[in-house]
Parts: sequence; C-alpha cells; structure tokens
Amino acid sequence: MQMQAATTTTAAAARRLAPPQASRCRAVPSTLSVAGRCRRGRARSVRASASIDQEVKERAPSPAAGKSTQTTRRDVRNIAIVAHVDHGKTTLVDSMLRQAKVFRDNQVVQERIMDSNDLERERGITILSKNTSITYKGTKINIIDTPGHSDFGGEVERVLNMVEGVLLVVDSVEGPMPQTRFVLKKALEFGHAVVVVVNKIDRPTARPEFVVNSTFELFIELNATDEQCDFQTVYASGIKGKAGLSPENLGDDLGPLFEAILRCIPEPRIQKDGAMQLLVSNTEYDEHKGRIAIGRLHAGELQRGMEVKVCTPDDACRMCKISELFVYQNFSRVPVETVSAGDICAVCGINDIMIGETIADKVSGTPLPTIKIEEPTVRMSFSINTSPFVGKEGKYVTSRNLRDRLYRELERNLAMKVEDGETADTFLVSGRGTLHLTILIENMRREGFEFMIGPPKVINKTVDGKLQEPYEIAAVEVPEEYMGSVVELLGKRRGQMVDMQPSGPEGTTLLKYKIPTRGLIGLRNAVLTASRGTAILNTIFDSYGPWAGDLSSRDQGSLVAYEDGSTTSYALLNAQERGILFVSPGQDVYKGQIVGIHQRPGDLAINVCKKKAATNVRSNKETTVVLDEALSYSLDDCIEFIQEDELVECTLKSSATRELRTWRELADSDNNAAHRTTSVI
Repeated sequence: MQMQAATTTTAAAARRLAPPQASRCRAVPSTLSVAGRCRRGRARSVRASASIDQEVKERAPSPAAGKSTQTTRRDVRNIAIVAHVDHGKTTLVDSMLRQAKVFRDNQVVQERIMDSNDLERERGITILSKNTSITYKGTKINIIDTPGHSDFGGEVERVLNMVEGVLLVVDSVEGPMPQTRFVLKKALEFGHAVVVVVNKIDRPTARPEFVVNSTFELFIELNATDEQCDFQTVYASGIKGKAGLSPENLGDDLGPLFEAILRCIPEPRIQKDGAMQLLVSNTEYDEHKGRIAIGRLHAGELQRGMEVKVCTPDDACRMCKISELFVYQNFSRVPVETVSAGDICAVCGINDIMIGETIADKVSGTPLPTIKIEEPTVRMSFSINTSPFVGKEGKYVTSRNLRDRLYRELERNLAMKVEDGETADTFLVSGRGTLHLTILIENMRREGFEFMIGPPKVINKTVDGKLQEPYEIAAVEVPEEYMGSVVELLGKRRGQMVDMQPSGPEGTTLLKYKIPTRGLIGLRNAVLTASRGTAILNTIFDSYGPWAGDLSSRDQGSLVAYEDGSTTSYALLNAQERGILFVSPGQDVYKGQIVGIHQRPGDLAINVCKKKAATNVRSNKETTVVLDEALSYSLDDCIEFIQEDELVECTLKSSATRELRTWRELADSDNNAAHRTTSVI
C-alpha cells in the first residue's frame, strides 16, 4: 500500500508490538484519491500503537505492592482542539457547548465564550488554554481549547499531557497552514489519536478534497503511524453547528462529530489501584482560593483533605494537603470530594505548586516525566522608565516591582525565560516571538506597570564553532497582481522560496518561504503595504541554520524632537514636510522623543514646539493651517518600528482607546510613542 511504504521503521515495530484489537473506529469510504485508497482494506485501531502504550507506561507509577493493573474508563474522553489561527476552534467549541445544553435556552451567551480574557476578545485570538466539559450519551467529554498562533505554542505543548486524542480543525479553503503542522507534530509525538475536522465547509470556495489530501500528506511527512494516518474525517460548519461524514450531507447538528469522538478517541488508560499521580499541566489564580493546579489524574484516587507529596523532576519532594478539589462540568468548576484516575481536575491548597511538578501519593508516589517545551527564539530588554514623563501614570515604577512581575510570569508561562541584564534595572525576557512578548507587555501595562522595552533580537547559537540563527517558514497568501512586490520584499530579507501554488480564491497565490527570524521583524506591515492590505502572513519556527548575513529591516530614519514643550500647529506644518508625524497639536513632548518617520535614511532633529512670532502689525488675512492626520501605531507596530538605539516606553494611559503612543519609549496616550535613551541633537 502507498502509505505503508511511507511509514517509518519505528512505526512498523510499533505495529508488531501492539496487541491485536478489534477496530472501534471505522474509516468512512472517501472519494479522495490518496486517502481513500489507503483507508479501504484496513480496519482502524485507535489504541493499538505501541507508542501510546509506551507513553502510558512512562506516565504510570510503580505499583506499591505489585497488584496494580491497567484498566480503561469508558465513561470519559479527554480531547484537545488544535488548529491554525482563525480556523474556527473557539467557534466550534461554542456550538458544542450549546448543543450539549450547557446553557439555558433563554440564556444570552456571547460569541467565542471560551475567549474570556480581554486581550483575547479585542484581538480575536485565543491566548490561553482553557478547560471545559460536556456530557454526551452518558459520557463526559473533557475539552481543552488551545491557542492557534505559533507564538503561544507552549500552551499547546503542555496541555497535550492531559488528553488521549485531538480534534485537528482545518479550514475548508486554506487547508493545512504552518501552525497546523506544529500542533499535529506535537500530537503525533504523544501518540494521540486524531480526528480531522474540515471546518467552514459552507464557504462558497470550499475545496474539501484538496484539504483532506493535503492533510493526509502532512501526516505522512510527519512520520505518522498507519493507525494515525487512517484518521476519521468530519466535515463541519462551526458557526452553524452542523457536521457530517461527507461535505455534501451535513446533519442538522454536531451529532456526527460527537459520535466520532466517542468512537475514535480512546478511553483513558489508568491504574486505578496504583499510587496516586497527577502531573500539573496548567495553573490559575483565584483571590480566595490562591493558586489552582490543573492536570489529569493518571493513577489512583485523589480526595479532598488528602495529604500528598509534591515531587519535582530532580526528586525533591515536599508534603502538602489538598484543601479543595474541583472537576470541570459544563462551563464551570464543580467541587467534589473524590476524583478518579482518568479525569481532569483542579486542585487547591498548594500555593507554591508549579507547572511540571507531580502531585503524588505521600508514601509511594514518584514524579512523572516533566513537560518539555521548545526553546525561545526572540529576546527583548525590559528596564525601568527613565524618561521625563516617568511616574505620571504608572503605579509600579521601580526595578523591584518589575523583577517580581517578570519572575511571577514564569510560574505559568513555561515558554518564556527571564534573565538579569547588564545593569540592576534591566532584565532580558525571551519568548517564542514578538506577539508572545507584546501580550505580556500589554498585560503589565494594564496592571499599572511603567517600564521601557528595547527592540526584539533573535537568539543565536554557536554549533561547532559556527554561528547559527533561527529560521521560520513564512506562508504568504497574496493576489497575483501584488505578488512581485511581495517576492521582492521577502528576497531582500534573505528569504528562500520553498513552494508556490494557487490558493483558494481565484487569482490568489500561496507563497512559502524559509526566512531568518530577523527578517520577520517588521515584515507584516511591509507586506500589507506592498499588497494594499490584501496579503495574509503566517509564520512558524522551523529550525536553526547558518547565519544568513546582514540585512536591513528599515530604510527610513526617525524624526526626533529638538526640545521639551507642547506641539503647535505652526511647527507641525513645517515638520510634516520631512516625513510622517506621530503627534498632533497640543501634545507634550520632550527632547529626544521620536515624533515621526523621516522620509530619508538617518535621523533628523526637528522643532515641533516652535510658536509663531507675534508682531505689532495686524494681519489682514487669517492663515489656515492644514495638517496631515497623525500616524497611530499599535504596541506591536511600535516594537517592530524601533531600531537598536531606540526604546518603547509603556505606561497605563490609553487603556480606554486600546492604543499606545508611537514614541520610542512611551506608550502613554491615545497614540504610540517612542523615545531615545541618549540625546540625538
């Protein structure tokens, strides 16, 4: 068979070791050229692969008395919903919750109910993983909604420990995208069963045959086993709450999707009589309950008031007591007295618990393998605010406040790292990408912190005496008329084309480039400008490679304020001839503050506070001053705009408008602001 030739030796060995089982998840006949031929003639076995058995053995504790045996819980399913950003995960979860009667019939429910964070609702993306559950035909289905953006891949990596299978949501037009590859790779490494959901099937340009074939090819590229490649496909419209086993015949509800979950996602394999073990995969904080640890109970039984042992990967243990115990029921946490192995629960009473630690039996408990997270690729400097406007708006301005907040972030954000900088007031914060760090900056700004941040820099490595830098795969969907400009732009940033193919809508091309992470800084706005706002850019980390050489991300300099004062229309009228301004009349500025973009390379100091000289000669005609509209940058734009000698200053104000001033250090008003640490006159 075609697929058998593509599987690896490891997969073949796994099949030989796997115990024979009857098929529980029958593959639906498909009209697809590749996947259809591979599915016919082979029964699907979801839990037969040795990779899953090995994973369970690694998680399982050593039996206290040699009597513990593995069993399954048939009344529970644990799944994670993973996908590329904007492919409809959270909307699909909304429909699943509604049809499972989680809400009252007359209850008003907002869209994307799982995106409860303010930043998530404003940006329209999922940032934090969240737990919920539904009940279908007597079976409890624990659901974890995960982020789709590549910068928050750490959220996906650590919650996969809690599930046995995933719903891979793929857009019916776009097909597999960069983040689809990342989340699928992680799920396959865990040995999880995969149900592919082709979402947005009701789009006029939907192409389900191409999408499923592309997804199947992605499985082959990622060395999936035969059992994983023989995935069940469900076609759905998340916003309409409909699903079916063929794109032409959708049901009236999501029943086919629920049935596929029960049929294709394996039951949790547990050691009911074994020593209790729970790996902490997530943490939350409650003002009344303190820190809450979230994870799946792998073995034994957990009880309220129980004395337990908290173990770390280095075998350091401490004794604690469980004060409260919760399970997820519908859209809320419900207090319980006992939790059985296989279920996902929330534990209170251990205020110093950390992600990756194991809550184990106080006598014979042992730690589970800790959570492994990929290394960060981008670093930024955080320092105290030293501008003339310091302390006007922020509540927390000292280095001690800044240090405490940054190190507190590490308790739940495993993909981030914090190091001390060159001075006592500077800290180096590393993350997966600029969006990963800007979300932290925005949260800190709204909490009342006032600080400065430097430009993003990639984290390089030295391997065998040679300098290497991170590379990413950039997928750009662009109309053909603007393709030349985009290709030229990516070429200037050392990008190498790896694929080009027509996309869904007519006249649209999908370009795939391997490009240094350095070249991506500031690229999004440049691509939008080159394509008149029509291009869509997505990126995902690929690997480390040889240093690509010098590259320039910005060809224009900055306009810098010449003196302190308040801007005037008279001065701005002359200044706007030099470039694009960030400031409007009546705004306070200080010497060294960036007030605009110079139209030429190099920086230029200008006076934006100059007032018109008053004379004793009456003017017969009033002069009308016509100013161009000031450019307003978001926080993300500011960070991508600044260069090596520039900073962005973040303060509390502008939270109402959700915008930040475009000055180099400062984000303290209705626009964005930037500021220099040294004089530029």
